[in-house]
Parts: sequence; structure tokens; C-alpha cells
Amino acid sequence: MSAAARRTAAALVAAVLALTLAACSSSDPEPAKPTFGGGGAATSGSSDELAAAKARAGIEDCPAGGERASGDGALPDVTLACLGGGRSVELSTLTGTPTVINLWASWCVPCRKELPLLARVDAEYGDRLRVIGIDFKETSPGAAIELARATGVTYPQLSDPDQSAAAGLGVVALPQTIFVDAQGRITATERKEFRSYADLTAAIERHLGVTP
Repeated sequence: MSAAARRTAAALVAAVLALTLAACSSSDPEPAKPTFGGGGAATSGSSDELAAAKARAGIEDCPAGGERASGDGALPDVTLACLGGGRSVELSTLTGTPTVINLWASWCVPCRKELPLLARVDAEYGDRLRVIGIDFKETSPGAAIELARATGVTYPQLSDPDQSAAAGLGVVALPQTIFVDAQGRITATERKEFRSYADLTAAIERHLGVTP
């Protein structure tokens, strides 16, 4: 092999190696990353963009508060913004209806798998049960709204990027699901991913006494 041929072969090997290293440097394949605004990189987005994305996703407005919960197990006096805009909600006023609160984030892989189950619960239980999400420790609300849209989630969503509810809700890891009775008292907390609709509905019946 001539010197020129050897140099050409070496250059080709170096190029292939560089491409291989570049491909291995990404820990999360691009298709798995939620995006905002359709196909671009995840972004926070302006308030108008987030409101428009929320409307396209069909996410419901955050609920008006009821009487403030009190006593053992009462939800904390923490006020959270509504994801994508709307009225803020003081958690302790989530009374009047048995409630399932699910903490999640767009970067949480188990959350992505669990969200469709919660969307189904919201659709099938009707007025007997309220489902509320808390987008927790989120750096990209646009990505969260897009993930909600992609998984069929339309129930109200609160936003807690600063983890202000972490202590009051005993947040350890995501996903986390909190079961709250009609008086606003926490009856149970499940710190796991629900892998089937049957498992989720069984937990709702066990902790809140509500069936589909």
C-alpha cells in the first residue's frame, strides 16, 4: 500500500471513530425527549406560548379552592402556580372531593409510562374523584405540557419547579402519588410507578374507597 493510500485509510478510520464516540455520548435517545412547539429542543417558552400549548393540549384550568384542610395529615399550606398559566392553588384548599395528586416531570421516564393510566382514571371516574398533577422540579414547562398532550393527560396541572411542596408532601423520588380524602387529609402515599390500570384503581379503592 502506498503512503497516500495509508493516509487515506487512516483518515477514514479516524472519521468512523469520531462518529462512534459522538453517538455514544448521548444517554437519552432524541425521540424520547419531549419537545415544545413541535420538533425543536425542549424550551421553557414565553407565557403566551405556554398558554397556547396548554390550550392545544386541552389541559383543564386549575381548580378553585374550597375550605382549608386541618388536623393530622392535612395537605400543606403551600401555594403552587398553575402550569401554563391560570389561577394558583393552595394545596390545603383541595377539599370537597377525594383527590389523587400525582407528582411527575418530563425528565422522569417512569412518569411517562404512568401518565396514560392517570388520564384513564380521570376520564372514567368522573365527578367521584379529582385527579391533579404536580409538575415537580421541572426546568422546561413546555416539555411538560407537550408530554401531557402526548399521553392524553387533560386533568389540571400545578407547577413546582422550586420543590416548595417537597417537605409538606414527603417527596422522595418521582413518580409519587398521594391519596387525599374529601377533607383534604392525606390517607396514603405511594412512591412507585403504577404499571397497570388495575393496580392504580386498586390503590384508589384501598386508600380512598372510590371505585370506577
